[in-house]
Amino acid sequence: MHDSGTDPSDEDDASSVRDIGVLDEPVPADEIPDEVPGESRAVETNGVRLHVVESGPEDGKLLILLHGFPEFWYGWHEALASLANAGYRVVVPDQRGYNCSEKPPAVRDYRIGELARDIVGIIDAYGRETAAVAGHDWGAAVGWWLALHHADRVSEFVAVNVPHPTVFERELRGSWDQRLKSWYVLAFQLPKVPEAVARAGNWRLAVRGLRESSSPGTFDDEDFRRYRRAWSREGAFEAMVNWYRAIVRDRPAPERTTVEVPTLVIWGARDRFLTRRMAGRSVDHCADGRLLTLETATHWVVHEEPHRVAEAIADHADPLPPGARE
Repeated sequence: MHDSGTDPSDEDDASSVRDIGVLDEPVPADEIPDEVPGESRAVETNGVRLHVVESGPEDGKLLILLHGFPEFWYGWHEALASLANAGYRVVVPDQRGYNCSEKPPAVRDYRIGELARDIVGIIDAYGRETAAVAGHDWGAAVGWWLALHHADRVSEFVAVNVPHPTVFERELRGSWDQRLKSWYVLAFQLPKVPEAVARAGNWRLAVRGLRESSSPGTFDDEDFRRYRRAWSREGAFEAMVNWYRAIVRDRPAPERTTVEVPTLVIWGARDRFLTRRMAGRSVDHCADGRLLTLETATHWVVHEEPHRVAEAIADHADPLPPGARE
């Protein structure tokens, strides 16, 4: 796998975008790969306009997949077909600040409570009372907050390689190992510097970070072409880093620590950013919790084991109503 070095500004012109309505950002015609079933849609929620990719039967159980940093909806693209074919109405947003979604300018706009309310608004936009939610990385952090503060709107929750917020806070306070693993969070507090460093050399460090923290061959040139394009959108990388700035400035504590929503924690054991013991400790904070550890996977388990992850989600959040199976 080699860095293609393509300049994202050379890849798209006005004839290669499609207008889906209220989005500020044009959606490229090739936004959704040919092999991925889905359509782009604009959703207004919680005062922002988000781009989402939707797939599966319209009357299927609503399943919202939440990406992490530094990805966008595309982080779930390898699992989308399996879940849509299982019968879910799958909705995968570009979360606020990312890719084609709106990018509010203030750090406070990226507080965890606002991010969670965005997802509640998506559930409302689809006319549902509840949704199953699966999140990876920051998407899991938003999912934990949803499960703790909007439990009546979440039928099942799957957290992938990010722990319960109370567990993470305690680990940061008590473990130098985790503090060292999280060094970049402090680096992201500097104004303008992270954005400039990341952008240098056609996103050289960002690409290298994904390569070196994943199993060989996990990301290819086409993946990096898409990531560079998303990162290069005006204001995007600053907005993405603002998630980290907001969590440090606000540091909210959840109103409760026990998650009542049925929860599955999926953990790639070779995660270089997060200590493994937090996975089991997160399950201990769940009234109905299970842990699936994938021993050979890294933090990027959704890419490395997409079908295994999709199967686990479908097993945990049955797409059919009770009594519908033979």
